[in-house]
Amino acid sequence: MTEVRVPTLGESVSEATVATWFKKVGDHVEVDEMLCELETDKVTVEVPAPAAGTLTEIVAPEGETIGAGALLAQIGEGGAKPAAPAPKKEEPAKTGAGESKMVDVMVPALGESVSEATVATWFKKPGDAVAQDEMLCELETDKVSVEVPSPAAGVLGEIIAKEGDTVPAGAKLAVISTDGSVVAAAPKAEAPKEAAPAPAGKDVEDAPSAKKALAEAGLSRDAVQGSGRDGRIMKEDVLAAMNAPKAAPAAAAAPRAPVAADDASREERVKMTRLRQTIARRLKEAQNTAAMLTTYNEVDMSGIMALRNEYKDVFEKKHKVKLGFMSFFVKACCHALKEVPDVNAEIDGTDVIYKNYVHMGVAVGTPNGLVVPVVRDADQLGFAAIEKKIAELGARGRDGKLSMAEMQGGSFTISNGGVYGSLMSSPILNPPQSGILGMHKIQERPVVVNGQIVIRPMMYLALSYDHRIVDGKGAVTFLVRVKEALEDPRRLLMDL
Repeated sequence: MTEVRVPTLGESVSEATVATWFKKVGDHVEVDEMLCELETDKVTVEVPAPAAGTLTEIVAPEGETIGAGALLAQIGEGGAKPAAPAPKKEEPAKTGAGESKMVDVMVPALGESVSEATVATWFKKPGDAVAQDEMLCELETDKVSVEVPSPAAGVLGEIIAKEGDTVPAGAKLAVISTDGSVVAAAPKAEAPKEAAPAPAGKDVEDAPSAKKALAEAGLSRDAVQGSGRDGRIMKEDVLAAMNAPKAAPAAAAAPRAPVAADDASREERVKMTRLRQTIARRLKEAQNTAAMLTTYNEVDMSGIMALRNEYKDVFEKKHKVKLGFMSFFVKACCHALKEVPDVNAEIDGTDVIYKNYVHMGVAVGTPNGLVVPVVRDADQLGFAAIEKKIAELGARGRDGKLSMAEMQGGSFTISNGGVYGSLMSSPILNPPQSGILGMHKIQERPVVVNGQIVIRPMMYLALSYDHRIVDGKGAVTFLVRVKEALEDPRRLLMDL
């Protein structure tokens, strides 16, 4: 007997509602065949079968709320298999003319809370020879790019998901023939499976929580666009429809002004990438939701620069990584966050969540946009460990290799616009965080020290914070503590 349990639901999500069972007791199931769909307050989670066999018991029926790891069902051995099973990945498909070995290219796991991706680029075309693990295409999600390697050597046959198509996790992308023959484009029957949503009200069962939300809001089903499987309406769809009228005035942008014909011929219209759309949406949400305010200060970088010049060679020789400025800023922020924990906290409804750890987000510019990988437990790491982690995450970010887990759970963020020459800016919060520090260009300026005008390498610092949780006194105190630690790095060693 094999148990089917609720999978990990994601950070800060402790329970889910069973939305739909796609199998009933007595049905035969294959490994990884989808059994049911769970609904949380943030995402919809599909539960695949952990083993092949017969579904013998459904412990949690539709509509029941259950916790992470709870028992959903039991799968027993045996049971009659379907008469004509579809060919599984990397298994030969039998045909009347003999055996043509076909291998399906599937969308890989996209990460927690990511249910779909857009096909960005195909690097091969039908008829091209491919080697095993050779990159076939690149998918783009809201947060990361995902490369899809070839599961076998052979010839790329039909490409089912074209560039620009949106595909769910586990969908078929293409077919590879391992015996060298090009796959005919005949089996078009499964092409519409993801493209065309089921007609409203026809054999589509909405999530139980969505039905309840529709009734409470007094909304018609026709007024809500379903985002679930086959057009099912989920709870978040109802919430989005309820909030839509409030956002309508701001979203109602004026139509684009007429463009002269000679100018129009010189313009290029390019669809925003999913990553860029997500960046735009989250930044605007931060402005609309948080009471965002920015306070500024400046720091004399002489102390850090002198310390770095003195020890950088020895540091690199021992730790095999260069000593940069970012580790000093991370340590200084961790030091200040201990004194002003509000900046490291977040608002959840009417509660404030204080975090007894520092997961430091470090903004990294990539060719596709800004991403924020997280250095976990940065307050527990030394300078060398921080530098190594930042270097690793930065390289992975620029190569589009970051995983979802590496970009989730940050409690505070540092953004360095100075690498691009920015002298001063006001960074935007990274929700649900309550603080972000903006670093800027180091520039020699005349300053007064002990009554004398001297030239010093100065940097402007900007702290943007959520004024709903962080008072002005706390924000200024935080920034002053960062300044003190940077101007006299010995304070970090002595915890002053």
